[in-house]
Amino acid sequence: MLNDGGHGALPPTPGAAQALGFAPVSTVPPLGPSAPTRIRIPAVRLDAPVTGLGLDSEGHLQPPPAAEVNLAGWYRDGATPGQRGTAIMAGHVDNQRGPAVFYHLGALRRGDQVEVVRQDRATAVYQIYAIEVYDKKHFPDAKVYGRAADAQLRLITCGGDFSEKNGYGGNVVAYAYLVHTSTGGQGAR
Repeated sequence: MLNDGGHGALPPTPGAAQALGFAPVSTVPPLGPSAPTRIRIPAVRLDAPVTGLGLDSEGHLQPPPAAEVNLAGWYRDGATPGQRGTAIMAGHVDNQRGPAVFYHLGALRRGDQVEVVRQDRATAVYQIYAIEVYDKKHFPDAKVYGRAADAQLRLITCGGDFSEKNGYGGNVVAYAYLVHTSTGGQGAR
């Protein structure tokens, strides 16, 4: 998520109509824990493998390796996608070679779906209910990372203003709640 935007075009930014209004609560029974292996977002043709992420020495979420442009990361010490709680996934928006895995995150709209395939072959399907951009200096940690009583997902990348000196000044965050699950490699229900 620390990128230099060297390819020239800024990524899409969500409009005000996509801002957080209310947070739906999932009524789908959550799955047990199992690490994610793949994320798909059909609306923006995203299909990428997932790796585990930890925290750096300052307690910030480490990004996936910058050279891996089609790799999303999942905070491995938090909830797994499909499990009760707030699952966190992050990815780069771009690097010097061009767009990366979450380049189109800001183009998502309410109602778009996110599919997360897990090691246990189950799939957790989430629905986007908000996409917002936050200034990095005023990032709402509690709002984004806070514990949820149901199964929620947050997708995070860089965004907002860009300068050659400082890179991106903000983060794009997509909020989603669990709407379907499948088990054992079956299609989502």
